[in-house]
Amino acid sequence: MAKLTSRSEDYSKWYNELVVKADLAENSGVRGCMVIKPYGYAIWEKMRDELDRKFKETGHQNAYFPLFVPKSLFEAEEKNAEGFAKECAVVTHYRLKTDPNNPHKLIVDPEAKLEEELIVRPTSEAIIWSTYKNWIQSYRDLPILINQWANVVRWEMRTRLFLRTAEFLWQEGHTAHATKAEAIEETEKMLEVYATFAENYMAMPVIKGIKTESERFAGAEETYCIEAMMQDGKALQAGTSHFLGQNFAKAFDVKFTNREGKTEFAWATSWGVSTRLMGALIMAHSDDQGLVLPPTLAPIQVVIVPIFKGEEQLQQISEVAFEIQRKLKEKGISVKYDNDDQNKPGWKFAEYELKGVPVRIALGARDLENKTVEIARRDTLTKEVKPIEEVELYIEGLLKTIQQDIYTKALKFKEDSITKVDTFEEFKRILNEKGGFISAHWDGTAEEEEMIKEKTKATIRCIPLDNELEEGTSLISGKPSKQRVIFAKAY
Repeated sequence: MAKLTSRSEDYSKWYNELVVKADLAENSGVRGCMVIKPYGYAIWEKMRDELDRKFKETGHQNAYFPLFVPKSLFEAEEKNAEGFAKECAVVTHYRLKTDPNNPHKLIVDPEAKLEEELIVRPTSEAIIWSTYKNWIQSYRDLPILINQWANVVRWEMRTRLFLRTAEFLWQEGHTAHATKAEAIEETEKMLEVYATFAENYMAMPVIKGIKTESERFAGAEETYCIEAMMQDGKALQAGTSHFLGQNFAKAFDVKFTNREGKTEFAWATSWGVSTRLMGALIMAHSDDQGLVLPPTLAPIQVVIVPIFKGEEQLQQISEVAFEIQRKLKEKGISVKYDNDDQNKPGWKFAEYELKGVPVRIALGARDLENKTVEIARRDTLTKEVKPIEEVELYIEGLLKTIQQDIYTKALKFKEDSITKVDTFEEFKRILNEKGGFISAHWDGTAEEEEMIKEKTKATIRCIPLDNELEEGTSLISGKPSKQRVIFAKAY
């Protein structure tokens, strides 16, 4: 098995190799699109199922809306349309026909041109709010709390598996409310759902914050976000929740009669995370041997590898292995017993390290004699020998320990990556030498924000929600500032 390029040698190459060699995904025959392979999709399913459970716990229902959006609907909310215009794929015709000059070739039928062009959804606000117009007449119809699991298309020019693809999977929540306060409460609640999921399931600490005006979602009045730090010192936006105000309600004339009998526009939110979380999970924890998966998201939490000579030994080992497997499964732990004789144990050890299986049990003839097993942790690559009779209880606790240890390591890395600076020279030096999050003062103008971006490629990732007021001067203009914001280079 060929080794991965090391992270220190070429982080980007390491990432791309790992995604492919760990059987997570591969490039498809369509430029910029990916095939998510079964092992990668199994991880995404665990993410999806847990998030879906959290959405339903907070009162949301799943629905599905069309992939195609009529151009006139897409244009209705101007800021949203303008923000996504450059990434839109457009359907203009609905039929092909045989080329009269070449019977083996198909061409677009010029007579099958659509009366109105269709946008392949880059996001679904337009089609959903045009639907909500029919659903909402009275305050009794509110709130509407809808989530959609879907695919979207954003025609990206530079793509990378999971992180940025022309088509990707995601969920998008779209809610309608009777009051501004209720909509803002929803926006903040869903950000908290994302942050809790990132930290408790992905073992990935995040900074919760608000985007600056220039970084907001197109058509939003406020965008809340969670920002994570990857091992190469670049930030990754892991989820966003948007307070849309009444912009979409006004664009699609979604009005309701309030309790006082007056007509007003509904208040809106939208929020989403995507398969980009897969990229975040990989880059937050993995090492030069392969994936490091938190047990909560690992498709296989424990693998048992037999070490044997001959069919008789394998049969004896299998009796014990199947019993261990049974007891672990009774505790809700996913276990694979790999008794395939096509590959040697050493190959299997490397393969399961590459795939990030949290715990590996090795079981051989000598172990049977000693009534012990060897247990290896993927996160630390350490091994221990434990009595067979203690295995299920020990591993139940070990999986919790691994989950916590992975988070603790990532939390220390995130905290160590935050550097306070007070001058632009210091800002540039830290950015080039260390990277990570930079906490600095900013004068609040789009001009200074853009100037810093042009000179350094660093952007304001967020204004942290837990910010404390602090007098200072901004990096370039020298104007007074009352709080620091978080800058970083980002994916």
